[in-house]
Amino acid sequence: MANFDLTNLAVKMICPNNEVKLDDAGLPSVMVYIPKFKNSDVLSGGDSNTHPAFIVNGQEIAGFWYGKYEACQSNGKAYSLPAEDPAQNLDFDECSSRCTAKGAGWHVSTAAEWAAVALWCKKNGTQPLGNNNYGKDTSESGYKAIVTAMDGTNRGRVATGTGPLTWSHDGTQAGIWDLNGNVWEWQGGIRLVWGELQILANNDAADADNPQTAGSALWKAIKASDGTLVDPECSPTDTNPSISGNTVRLDYVSSKWTYCKSITSAVDSARSCAFGDVTCTGDISDAAKIRLRALALLPDSGSQASDYNGDVMYWNNKQGERFVIRGGDWSRGAVAGVFSLIGYNARSYRNWGLGFRAAYIPGI
Repeated sequence: MANFDLTNLAVKMICPNNEVKLDDAGLPSVMVYIPKFKNSDVLSGGDSNTHPAFIVNGQEIAGFWYGKYEACQSNGKAYSLPAEDPAQNLDFDECSSRCTAKGAGWHVSTAAEWAAVALWCKKNGTQPLGNNNYGKDTSESGYKAIVTAMDGTNRGRVATGTGPLTWSHDGTQAGIWDLNGNVWEWQGGIRLVWGELQILANNDAADADNPQTAGSALWKAIKASDGTLVDPECSPTDTNPSISGNTVRLDYVSSKWTYCKSITSAVDSARSCAFGDVTCTGDISDAAKIRLRALALLPDSGSQASDYNGDVMYWNNKQGERFVIRGGDWSRGAVAGVFSLIGYNARSYRNWGLGFRAAYIPGI
């Protein structure tokens, strides 16, 4: 234990907001602390409520620990370590189980946690670059990271945390790495069901005792008129799903994803638009918009598409259950980034460009 304390001291001397956390097997992960903030701290149109990432089971928390690196795996458990090939080709439930297997408080990154980091980056002008162009960022001319997998004759995945400082979420050695590109990352607590957006309340997805199974009663929809969470109007098992109702849904209008109450264009294919072009119809209340913005699902009020560095949102609004991945991979180019999102894959999807990240909240 003395050696571990010295290791942690050395880490914190260089990166004060970093800490080495041991799991129930006594093995380390390097984690970055994200302290609590309000919606108004990161959103120009935000309210004074605590950001949902810092509320678990109805109780506010002081902060959460986020994996400094994309997860690697060993003996069925996830680890946040530098200079490793990130884990990939795992479905959502497998990624989740590799995190919860580490012990109490460990979980796969949630939609609320990813959003908290992404919104902080935008507010502070540090939206990170990353491996989105076969070993480098589209804005870079040279290769600076250690390659761990080739994509044919091109560079593919790179070792975690081996890129330049611009690949860190705050532009420093103390930051979170590879949020832009390298591998897409599964997010818990969010899904699309027949076009209806469904979430677990706040950051309840961080608690392993709150099930995210297809039939879980904890999935909630967003009431369009006031932003409150209500029972969903759509179920993954529906054979004749409703395309209109009282909850927030996603429609594709004039080549843009639009939050609405009634879907006019439901097509079983992946369609995209720039994140900064995502909009709402007039029947979506301001309170509902704030909830969407807090989850990095809708641009901030007054922002332009160019404010999001070309990040793109993809959805399929004609399927029973579609889970969310964020960030991008090595081949996505400028559309990758902290606001990029794909919501057209089933939870069972797996791919060599898709991984995950572990997070930790003590006491849950």
